[in-house]
Amino acid sequence: METSSTSTIISALGGGSGVDMVKLAADLAAARFQPQTGQLTTRSDALEAKISAASTLRNQLTQLASAMGDRIRNGDLAPSATIGNAGVAKVSVLSGGNTSGTYALEVTDLAAAQTLASKTYTAATDLAGEGQLTIRFGNIDGTTFNEDLAQTAAVIDVLATDTLTDVALKISSSGSGLAAYVAQSAAGARLVVKGADGAEHAFVIEASGASVTGVPAPGALDYLNWHPLTDAGERKATAADAAFLLDGVEMTSASNKVSGLPGGLVLTLTGKNIGAPTQIGFADKSTQITTMMGDFVAALNDITSSLAELAAPQGGELGNDPGARALRRALADLSTKIVMPNAAPGAPQTLADLGLAFTRDGNFRLDGERLTTTLSSNLAAAGAMFTTGLFGVFASVDSMARNLTLRSDPGSLGGSIERYTSQMEGVETKLAKIAEQQEKLREQLVKTFANTDRQVSASQSTLSFLRNQIDAWNSQNN
Repeated sequence: METSSTSTIISALGGGSGVDMVKLAADLAAARFQPQTGQLTTRSDALEAKISAASTLRNQLTQLASAMGDRIRNGDLAPSATIGNAGVAKVSVLSGGNTSGTYALEVTDLAAAQTLASKTYTAATDLAGEGQLTIRFGNIDGTTFNEDLAQTAAVIDVLATDTLTDVALKISSSGSGLAAYVAQSAAGARLVVKGADGAEHAFVIEASGASVTGVPAPGALDYLNWHPLTDAGERKATAADAAFLLDGVEMTSASNKVSGLPGGLVLTLTGKNIGAPTQIGFADKSTQITTMMGDFVAALNDITSSLAELAAPQGGELGNDPGARALRRALADLSTKIVMPNAAPGAPQTLADLGLAFTRDGNFRLDGERLTTTLSSNLAAAGAMFTTGLFGVFASVDSMARNLTLRSDPGSLGGSIERYTSQMEGVETKLAKIAEQQEKLREQLVKTFANTDRQVSASQSTLSFLRNQIDAWNSQNN
């Protein structure tokens, strides 16, 4: 009986040789806090699902606004212009331009740059002469040069070893807007210097190095002097502004590329058409608008589908979320919202005028008949709704996306993400605190079990001695 009892005790305690006291301590400590950690982990998983759901809707909104903006700025909805005489100018429209109306264009002069070709040298490798070139800018009226002191003069230091080619390189790299090179003409090498377009970019060249004889000659820097009063055929082109009439109004430009025109129109003048004005208009975007509205409806329905799933009253991660409710309201009001508050009487003002319809089941459809009517009766006004300005389709969608993803607004999707993220951080803090408590309990149990293990080991030694003694007694009795 005693032997049986002893075996039971040894079996229960593992005899000091079979029980992993460290694992036992860890398991008991984990079991102690398992109800709390399980509850918090479940809460964490739910919050993570809510954050993911709200982020999905937020990303769909921002992607829709971004894609629409790109399409209006750079895609098939980007404003474009047409011109009757393509030899007169190239036409384009700035992003956000008002692509409506027509304009008459008559170009009388093109902008030009002053070009000088120096007197001849033997070769490009000829020495230019030591000294300093000063190139001043302004306008030229006949033989009079009027310096523009607002333009910084270019000062070129020329070494005694500098060739004509070296001088050209120094002028081009001076940052003055001048370009220079050496041209090998039939008569010899000539330094060509060209300025920027525009009458105010004319220039004169002054040299500090004088010829030994007093008469400018190759090898002395003053051979490169130039002034309109002493011009001997070196000027090959005269600096001039572009001149044109837009709807009969006289205008000038220092460059052949002209912006700042009505409707965001940009002209690159390429030829003259004196007395024969050409018409500028804007491209018909009715096909592109129709395609765009179809794509827009499809994108909105992707959002409503996600919203219906993620914000379902039963089982939806955002079933009672204020941000999801705000999105549902915004979508329901989208088709009737006025996006062109300054539209002329009878002109389209809402997305409904472009065929966007909201159905009873919470989805969108394209009313093709209404869209066609709008495009047929007022194409210019419909096209004006697709700009990146303060008003229009993009401005309304972009505003909706921004408002619904604003983290500082607790009633938006952004506010929901902020709130759930904060709650998630709270849960993680509690789990971290429980982990610390669990670790302390584990360490205490390890110490307690270690002491127990030592006592069991001592008991095993005593038990082994008693067994041996009993075996010896039994052997003597036999």
